[in-house]
Formats: sequence, structure tokens, C-alpha cells
Amino acid sequence: MANVQYYDVILKPVVTEKSMNAMAEKKYTFLVHPDANKTMIKEAVERMFEGTKVAKVNTMNCEGKNKRRGMVTGKTAKTKKAIVQLTACSKNLSAVVPSGSIVS
Repeated sequence: MANVQYYDVILKPVVTEKSMNAMAEKKYTFLVHPDANKTMIKEAVERMFEGTKVAKVNTMNCEGKNKRRGMVTGKTAKTKKAIVQLTACSKNLSAVVPSGSIVS
């Protein structure tokens, strides 16, 4: 396994309609490093966003899609997603929410 630091674990937030609706329940979705495990993801969120406490982490490995250009076939890169559930007493992650959206 590669030596992954906490600031290398979270690559970017996933901004979809489904993930934005989950933010009301304090569930945040991130694309994470493929070698990161749940403990590393929990530590990264708690260190990068002050005032947060992670209740649980769910991860999923997404296989690359088959792509074709003419006769040449290939695959896109594999990704890993993490859905992070925060505790009720922790602060919301304001850095994740896009500026134009409304989250209740």
C-alpha cells in the first residue's frame, strides 16, 4: 500500500442531486484515494474540517467504464467513493456545499 497522508486521501466532493439531498442528514460524499481505508478517511475528514466528528464511513469501489474509439477499446480509471456520516453535534461542512445551492 502506498504511503498516503491525510491530505491526499480526499480528492474532491461528489456534487450530485442525490449527494446534496443526503447533506440534510449530515452525510457527505467524497471521491477518495483508491488505497485509502475507512480509518484513513475518518482521520482525514476530522483533521481537514475542524469541529467535525465522524460517526461512520461507507466506501464503494467503482470499476472503470468500457470506452471505445474506433477499433481501439479500453477502460477509464477505477475510482473509490466514501459516504461520511457526521455526528449530530458536529458542524456542517461549509466547504463542500456549492455557493449557489440551498441545503436545509
